[in-house]
Amino acid sequence: MSARITHYSVHDIRFPTSKSLDGSDAMNLAPDYSAAYVVLHVNHGPDGHGMTFTIGRGNEICCAAIGAVADLLIGRDIEGLFADMGAMWRLLTGDSQLRWTGPEKGVIHLAAAAVINAVWDMYGKYVGRPVWRLISEMSAQEMVSLIDWRYLSDSLSPSEATERLQECEPTRHLRLSQMESMGYPAYTTSAGWLGYSDNKIKSLMQDALADGWTHFKMKVGTNIDDDCRRARIIRDEIGPDRFLMMDANQVWGVDEAIANMERLKAYNPWWIEEPTSPDDILGHARIARAVAPIHVATGEHCHNAVMFKQLMQAEAMSICQVDSCRLAGPNEILAVLLMADKFGISVCPHAGGVGLCELIQHMSFVDYIAVSGNLDNRVLEYVDHLHEHFLDPVRTQKGRYLLPKSPGFSVEMKASSIADHSFPNGSVWKP
Repeated sequence: MSARITHYSVHDIRFPTSKSLDGSDAMNLAPDYSAAYVVLHVNHGPDGHGMTFTIGRGNEICCAAIGAVADLLIGRDIEGLFADMGAMWRLLTGDSQLRWTGPEKGVIHLAAAAVINAVWDMYGKYVGRPVWRLISEMSAQEMVSLIDWRYLSDSLSPSEATERLQECEPTRHLRLSQMESMGYPAYTTSAGWLGYSDNKIKSLMQDALADGWTHFKMKVGTNIDDDCRRARIIRDEIGPDRFLMMDANQVWGVDEAIANMERLKAYNPWWIEEPTSPDDILGHARIARAVAPIHVATGEHCHNAVMFKQLMQAEAMSICQVDSCRLAGPNEILAVLLMADKFGISVCPHAGGVGLCELIQHMSFVDYIAVSGNLDNRVLEYVDHLHEHFLDPVRTQKGRYLLPKSPGFSVEMKASSIADHSFPNGSVWKP
């Protein structure tokens, strides 16, 4: 009997992080980190676990959309899905009726991310490999076949992508050995949340320094005088030679962003992240010209690879921040990694949120081992909360991610965590 997907279960999982202001920023003052979580069940063989990320209210909308997308997989033979993962991606993102509600954007695309992540998790478990290894061991042609090139080939053709990947193939084993021995460089946001007191920031910065961190991100955007004061505190703690990044979380207009960075440049930021609306490509380009040599970083709210293509073509970003739950899984992320490699743009993924570190770490390892072969100006975001809820949580050491070893996508959540944090009836949500 062939293994088939028989049904799925969807869980609205929320963590009350608003109580401690973990994750707080200028746009999102008191988030409850949440997962719209799906399990794809098969008649025999490993189930697939996937999720997309929200910050509380509206998570139930994502859960409903996940059901609409996951319905497309009921009865599917899993070996057939795994044999052509590019076709799987087109199946889950190309349904004509669902596309009307938002072609590759909005809640439907978030739902597609959750379901596609679950298929990749199942695939990794089925063949006994973590997803990063599964993709990194593919041939260049196999990797290129994962991508829908319809709207992207004007900037990077499939044949050019294949050639670029083939250049990296002979030396993949060397970079794999390097990652096994030293891990992937990371930065921490855990000490820089906007709602933290000055004393808490100082204490957390000191702890991070003691643990070997060299790259730190702070939130800005509510009040420029307050931003400058907090930046001074952080710079004094970390010293002049370590990296400080700033994140405005979209709250500024274009002129405001330029004016505020004129003041904040005194604290030597490496980048300003999401300085304005994530959809304003020309606004980002103008800001990038005005604030140089400070870099402009964006991407966690880019809703598809086409947006990334345009930001790159317009020279509107120099730091690319893909997100494993905003884009529709590894297929679309791989497309962005390949375009960034062509345009010479550093990829520093977004990972602040429940499950995001667990997922995106796989794609950063893929980027270095098989795509760009480059660690210059590349760091992967890390936050230090909520990992205890996963069976295969991220592991870091001295400011670096260590390679995941377990088969799958590292996002399978403990049954007790699902039960306790299910909204609104889980134990943590009961009065």
